[in-house]
Amino acid sequence: MEGEKRPAPYEGLFADGHLVLWTLCSVLLPVFITFWCSLQRSRRQLHRRDIFRKSKHGWRDTDLFSHPTYCCVCAQHILQGAFCDCCGLRVDEGCLKKADKRFHCKEIMLKNDSKALDAMHHHWIRGNVPLCSYCVVCKQQCGSQPKLCDYRCIWCQKTVHDECMRNSLKNEQCDFGEFRNLIIPPSYLTSINQMRKDKKTDYAMLASKLGKQWTPLIILANSRSGTNMGEGLLGEFRILLNPVQVFDVTKTPPVKALQLCTLLPYYSARVLVCGGDGTVGWVLDAVDEMKIKEFTMNNYFSVGPDALMALNFHAHREKAPSLFSSRILNKAVYLFYGTKDCLVQECKDLNKKVELELDGERVELPNLEGIIVLNIGYWGGGCRLWEGMGDETYPLARHDDGLLEVVGVYGSFHCAQIQVKLANPFRIGQAHTVRLILKCSMMPMQVDGEPWAQGPCTVTITHKTHALMLYFSGEQTDDDISSTSDPEDTKETE
Repeated sequence: MEGEKRPAPYEGLFADGHLVLWTLCSVLLPVFITFWCSLQRSRRQLHRRDIFRKSKHGWRDTDLFSHPTYCCVCAQHILQGAFCDCCGLRVDEGCLKKADKRFHCKEIMLKNDSKALDAMHHHWIRGNVPLCSYCVVCKQQCGSQPKLCDYRCIWCQKTVHDECMRNSLKNEQCDFGEFRNLIIPPSYLTSINQMRKDKKTDYAMLASKLGKQWTPLIILANSRSGTNMGEGLLGEFRILLNPVQVFDVTKTPPVKALQLCTLLPYYSARVLVCGGDGTVGWVLDAVDEMKIKEFTMNNYFSVGPDALMALNFHAHREKAPSLFSSRILNKAVYLFYGTKDCLVQECKDLNKKVELELDGERVELPNLEGIIVLNIGYWGGGCRLWEGMGDETYPLARHDDGLLEVVGVYGSFHCAQIQVKLANPFRIGQAHTVRLILKCSMMPMQVDGEPWAQGPCTVTITHKTHALMLYFSGEQTDDDISSTSDPEDTKETE
């Protein structure tokens, strides 16, 4: 209509400009804030790493402490921060530098002071005592108050109330607690260092001062085995023992770590290996190389579908170790590759690709996909492979009779059936010497869970010896109970 006033063109353009501006702000502002927060977080991480690198503490950062924690510097309650996996000190991120200056970590060696070598005083740290710990003086529970309180000795792990500390234990000497026979005292290493300067090697006389029961323990753990929880396990051992006794084999090879045995009396040390079969074999090879004791050991060897699954799993875990931190996820990955092999059958016609000899006699193989050679009762996560379902007569399998058990599997699905006792393996036989000749193509192989792809070759396996291993009887299976209840088996084992 003629009476209506039309908006000027510039007014509509101005309104559109406002809309564009607000749209850009709503999109770019969150992006800018996220970028700024990420930049600040990266700076803080670099700052922490610089402090960690220069510090004498074994700092590790965490986004959430597992139980109520108080900063040892400012005494404030904290949810995240850093902790030392050697002495157990816990601090807020802003108190890291102050903690480095104020608190000393575990010293693996003492200063060359004659008075210090004769006596070891407690090294107390205040606060964050373990749950359900009790005072060594009044026998009452420690750490029950919601604040930084009470003390813990980082060597003997004794805990004491603030009041009891002032009255009784301020100048008491440390006896290293219940693990004294497993700990290498700092004074011992200091004395060894002085003896080596004087070109003396009578370590037995020095060790005699620590008692006849002193058998120091050396820990060799693989931080990447299993569900990648090795870092926490290493920290627990460093808190209980002298940190010099604890090694991560991914950072310090076993040959180098076992050099510590040369500073101890002959046959006095014990070595605890934490990891899978491959880690155990790696350490035992190092022992053999150092001529500490003449043996090497491999528990089983296989070629075929189980080695293929292990090879695929190993390849993906090497690319992204952090993704394989869950046991359930690891089993799911194995299930995926096992299902895939059931469809693809990459290892079929194995009998045409290999030749097998048992004690020099060639064995005619059926249409198998895998061959397994083992010298232990269990395989594949606790399955008693040689016995199978237990409904057939078969020769007894022992780890100390010098005989190796050789079985065959028809595929990945057959392996799964054996594990749930729905099928028996194809028992090829027992022998002192097993020779496997791979004639042409590449095949997946594994030894103690360490897989690789192998070209044409000849594999010779013989029994050499056996070693003592730890066994947790709390996880005893029905098969173990039935086997130990059989008087003939019990007599054979003895």
